[in-house]
Amino acid sequence: MKILLLGKTGQVGFELHRTLSPLGTITAPGRAELDLTNEHAVADYLEAHQPDLIANASAWTAVDAAEDHQREAFRLNAGLPEQLARFAAEQGAFLVHYSSDYVYPGNGDQPWQETSATGPLSVYGASKLAGDEAIQQSGAEHFIFRTSWVYSARGNNFMKTMLRLAKSKTELNIVADQIGAPTPARLIAQITAMAVHSNIAGGLYHLAPAGETSWHGFAQEIFRLANDHGEHLTMGPENAHPIPTSDYPTPAQRPLNARMDLTKLETALNIQLPHWQSQLALTLGEYLENK
Repeated sequence: MKILLLGKTGQVGFELHRTLSPLGTITAPGRAELDLTNEHAVADYLEAHQPDLIANASAWTAVDAAEDHQREAFRLNAGLPEQLARFAAEQGAFLVHYSSDYVYPGNGDQPWQETSATGPLSVYGASKLAGDEAIQQSGAEHFIFRTSWVYSARGNNFMKTMLRLAKSKTELNIVADQIGAPTPARLIAQITAMAVHSNIAGGLYHLAPAGETSWHGFAQEIFRLANDHGEHLTMGPENAHPIPTSDYPTPAQRPLNARMDLTKLETALNIQLPHWQSQLALTLGEYLENK
């Protein structure tokens, strides 16, 4: 199987490059080889390589910057997926794409289901939803995995930011009224490989660990685990103070409810997704052991 991986330098793309290797021959162009903002360049690349599987881990992920760069965000999050889906439909390829809890309105306290009504609160969320809908309407065989709060042992993310700040600060104020599940890129890649290798039906699935927490709870667990690993921190979990989202204004509005129902994916693959705390322990351990 010929696999085209887009976004290889990102958190999810890096893990996919390792996890998908047993399934076929991977071509993973970097920015210098393929400008994903250039529709004609992408068309030429697809025509030249004729992949059987396209794993699209590329995206505009700068949530706040998307408010002022709508055209760029929509090209990467909507236009590119639409173009990939159109190619996949015409050539009989399979497309794997990654979406976000930001497509939902973020109200209430019940987990979103794949059939829940969408209602993005930001340009980023709207661009991700437009990409999802373009794929669903294309006729291409596909998986869309909606996930939340992605982090990993590499790249820039909340886990690494908290560890850095905890070595120089004595106190931190952290948002406590946004609730979701921190999702390691490694888990996303593992589930992707399982789904591709299985015979489950294509379509939209929620992909995140079990359980839920706030950014405040996530940070406290990061500090606790780092202390257990012997990291020298200038603050501990007790010095992380909960604040409401209203005390930390951002250009793009964040959804308060990022909970996602995982039943569809667990049933399809006959698995039980691991708890977010056990996944954090693995990811933080990997980072500290290799930094």
